[in-house]
Amino acid sequence: MKNYDCYSIIGNCTSAALVTSDCSIEWLCLPFFDSASLFARILDEEKGGYFKISALDTRKTYQSYIDHTAILKTVFETEHGIFEVRDYMPRFHTSLGQVYYPPEIHRNIRVISGFPKIFVEFKPMPNYALGEARFVCHQGCIEVITQKGNYDNFFLYTNLDTRQVLSGEPIELKESSFFLLSYHEKLQDLSLHKIYVEYEKTKSYWLDWVMRTDLPEKYLEMVIRSMLTLKLLTFERTGAVIAAPTTSLPEIIGGSRNWDYRFCWVRDASMIIDLYVRMGHLQLATRYINFILNRMLLKYDNIAVLYGINGEKELTEIELSHLSGYESSRPVRIGNDAWRQKQNDVYGELMETIYAYFFINHRTQMYFEEEIWTVVCSLVKHIEDVWKQPDCGIWERRGEPKHYVHSKMMSWVALDRAAKIAQFLGKKEVALRCQKFAAQIKEDILEKGWNEPLQSFVMYYEGTELDASTLLMLHYGFLDRRDPRMVSTVRQIYKNLAKNGFIFRYVEADDFGIPQNAFIVCTFWMINALYLIGEEQEARRVFENILKCANPSGLFSEHIEITTRRLTGNFPQGYSHLAFIQTVLLLETDYNWSDVSGVKNWLAEHEHMKTVALKG
Repeated sequence: MKNYDCYSIIGNCTSAALVTSDCSIEWLCLPFFDSASLFARILDEEKGGYFKISALDTRKTYQSYIDHTAILKTVFETEHGIFEVRDYMPRFHTSLGQVYYPPEIHRNIRVISGFPKIFVEFKPMPNYALGEARFVCHQGCIEVITQKGNYDNFFLYTNLDTRQVLSGEPIELKESSFFLLSYHEKLQDLSLHKIYVEYEKTKSYWLDWVMRTDLPEKYLEMVIRSMLTLKLLTFERTGAVIAAPTTSLPEIIGGSRNWDYRFCWVRDASMIIDLYVRMGHLQLATRYINFILNRMLLKYDNIAVLYGINGEKELTEIELSHLSGYESSRPVRIGNDAWRQKQNDVYGELMETIYAYFFINHRTQMYFEEEIWTVVCSLVKHIEDVWKQPDCGIWERRGEPKHYVHSKMMSWVALDRAAKIAQFLGKKEVALRCQKFAAQIKEDILEKGWNEPLQSFVMYYEGTELDASTLLMLHYGFLDRRDPRMVSTVRQIYKNLAKNGFIFRYVEADDFGIPQNAFIVCTFWMINALYLIGEEQEARRVFENILKCANPSGLFSEHIEITTRRLTGNFPQGYSHLAFIQTVLLLETDYNWSDVSGVKNWLAEHEHMKTVALKG
């Protein structure tokens, strides 16, 4: 089984695929992120299914993204000639200004020199590999039909001989060629010219999108790759943002911490959208805000922990016992029972996003602002009702609910930001009420969440377990960076949760045993915290250490093995890429995330720099 160093992601905001460095698609769900897999070799080496292009008498291969795009290029140098494969999912603007994002993959083969010979291994295994597919050959097309499970069919178009494609025999390339794998039957004839035009349109789309992103000067290429990755995790049809495009890639190899992440966690999505707001992509933020508004149409509607990409609330967890799992890491799961949990921190992440969006994107369309204000008021009421109650916390523990400090702190964030929105709108009574409740929550946390013998804030009230999520008190401005309690907490967590330069969420046993791998997002939180309390040199040392763990394509997963530095968990992980960008902005611009007024200044400065550059 391959490790994550060989994987890259392609997508177009309807679904995504993982492609290996030897040009094999080994994870793909069509037509959508949460659809049943067509290729799932990453979850079962023998029967998962894949789509590989290789060459006869290969001397050398190398792979990279085309700069500032989501297009992956693999070059083959062989004894008979040189060719390249460009893998991507089309995404571009039509002549009517609409975005075209079909559920299909293009594999363009461009001959550079000679007459190279290729092998094609097209091994689809639909419905999470329940059974082999049936093939029906048409003119220039192979239809793939399911034989077990729900009925479905797919279409592989090519200008190569379909018989040779299915037989796997060598095919001599006399000209450039293409494969187009689609969920839908194409209604127009395909040609090399049409394929080329769609490639160029897709390339132009991504180049333009990156150009419209407000970027820092340092670590520019890695930030661009992370921003593109986050963009690929958005679902165009609804505005939902998924945590990762995969399921059941294990947190610990051989263990059972294997979860389906192809859903929209309000926590993760809100933090990603908050970043989009601050990086200049307000349209993406608007789509997500609308996604949330459509979940809270009535004042008594509460926000859920997570949703399906179309807004589904019930995401029942099922085990697929016929799949062996990544490196025999069972079970393979689809669905996620976290939807049943109560996680009170989600109010804070969502309100923070609304706060940033509201101030940066202040509009004259009052009906839209009125709807957002109704959601703010509804969230405030829910928080006032639940903040004293125990919950399952940010780490979604499946044991007895507790009074988690992070959840209480995020309730404070929600009320603090709601008060600022209310003040801006002239709603003085609401602002005062929110300030009063925020102060009450803060006092409660300082009294019950602080452990005097440990000289640290802890995971939950009356507990002694340290928790990396308390580092976010600095990020959200709960306490000043010079507050002795905050400084001591950072140092205690660094002392007790850091191993080999990586930070664990916690180190004591949970429902599934003792954690063995560090959490990448927590490592970035620690870097930020060290920087904020004045330990900049150590912060930058830890930062450079974690940067070396990104795979060759610049991608992060969720977890990391602290001795081998191997990436684990679902991949690529949006939370990790979000945290990386946040850290870059803090280290290079001293960015204040809790002060939205600084956002306007930062965006204005970068807009001015772009204008000057264009004029120059």
